[in-house]
Amino acid sequence: MANELVINATESGFRIALLKDGGLIEYHIDKKDSSFTVGDIYLGVLKKITPTLNASFVDIGYKKDAFLHYSDLGSQFKSLNKFVSQVKKSANPVLTLGQIILEPEIGKLGKISEVLTRNQHILVQVVKEPISTKGPRLSAELSIAGRYMILVPFIDTVNLSKKIASSEERNRLMRLITSIKPKNFGVIVRTAAEGREASKLDQDLRGLVEKWEEGVSKLKTAIPKDKIIGEMNRASSILRDMLNESFDNIVVDDKETYHEIKEYIKKIAPEKEKIVRHYQGKTKIFENFGIEKQLKVSFGQTVNLEGGGYVIIEHTEAMHVVDVNSGNKTTGTEDDQEDLVLKVNLAAAKEVARQLRLRDMGGIVSVDFIDMRNPEHKRALYQSMKDSLKEDRSKTTVLPLNKIGVMQLTRQRVRPEMNVITQEQCPSCGGTGKIDASIGVAEQIERSLQLVLENQNEQKITLFLHPYLYAYFSLGFLSKRLKWFVQYRKWVTLLEDSSLGVTEFKFINKHGEEIEVTN
Repeated sequence: MANELVINATESGFRIALLKDGGLIEYHIDKKDSSFTVGDIYLGVLKKITPTLNASFVDIGYKKDAFLHYSDLGSQFKSLNKFVSQVKKSANPVLTLGQIILEPEIGKLGKISEVLTRNQHILVQVVKEPISTKGPRLSAELSIAGRYMILVPFIDTVNLSKKIASSEERNRLMRLITSIKPKNFGVIVRTAAEGREASKLDQDLRGLVEKWEEGVSKLKTAIPKDKIIGEMNRASSILRDMLNESFDNIVVDDKETYHEIKEYIKKIAPEKEKIVRHYQGKTKIFENFGIEKQLKVSFGQTVNLEGGGYVIIEHTEAMHVVDVNSGNKTTGTEDDQEDLVLKVNLAAAKEVARQLRLRDMGGIVSVDFIDMRNPEHKRALYQSMKDSLKEDRSKTTVLPLNKIGVMQLTRQRVRPEMNVITQEQCPSCGGTGKIDASIGVAEQIERSLQLVLENQNEQKITLFLHPYLYAYFSLGFLSKRLKWFVQYRKWVTLLEDSSLGVTEFKFINKHGEEIEVTN
């Protein structure tokens, strides 16, 4: 299965699409001014302790204080506090973790008021981004993720991914990592480390330790609410977590980002450096890869299934509800109907798993499948759903179908749900339901074109249009575009852009800047 990562640079940041065999499976928006991302480590200041919740609220610079529960302090919280205090007071440029003696662990059932005090400075990590009216959720059990392992300060153990099945490989990794890891650092070995040579694992570990030491150096002069260690951007984190042999294309339409990703790939997987490409086509990158269309059809309330049928997705504050429908496909004998229902349900399970990743839906999800009588079919559906969710990086739990044909799932929620508005308000009527005759739009374009070419004397221009307008101006041997060339002696490049409304258009000059039409 081929994986492609397509990155589109915008004024506010980046749009990132992950494709599998051309189909959209993940979509992210990485804003330039975004902060409080999962993985970021801050120096916070404790504002309030709530004994009834056994939790506290910490100011890390967000408009609402972040939530820190006692269970998220970590067993080595006293060691963390001691280290932060010593870094602030130490005369050394960088105080290494191996230089301190770890403190006794705190109890799992303790009280937060016994460990924390108001206005205390505390090093914390974002584990859940701000969602709706809630601030970020924090943990004081810090970790730094790499390609092959996760570095955990203040513990001295090595743990391996359960997905590494070979006992021989587990023993090799355990011996290797134990021998190279620094004192007072714990390591969680990721599945990607399986079969990797010692040099690559050592390089990854050294990089993580360097990142930690850079953060410690910054901590020395930091003031409350400063970011100490920042998580990498969304595109790089996807590559770090998912880059494998199945990745065969990484396409970026921004030159600077292209070089950054190329350098990052060269660092973590040199053999994959050649798959990074700088897209320079005239058509917009998302339009070229068919992503814009997939966004429009994938984020609506109703999503069609392959082979017939559809699902309806409803979002509430507490949960998500998915209703599976067969449409008009259930005709024929009873046996035929049972097989057809299974086919629709299996397609729905695959689509629901895709939608969970695509929309980044978290919390409780209830899926109302079409009723089935055959117990084997029910088991097959349950297994299909579990198999479809295996590639999801977020933790998911799936329960078998209950008596009324509803399957319940839970999915880890760490950031706000992705939402793409698919309903377009008519730019001409402003939602009133009444617009001018469509031919008026064509006339408006022609008037604007005359002003741009004759009055403003633009030379090489590109006209972006909705596909319907594109067809109107370009189809036929004696097309409107050809008549423009005869009239103005200048060729106008037409490009389709389905992100535009049916009556919207824009002119772009040879420098890639939008032309303002003036009378």
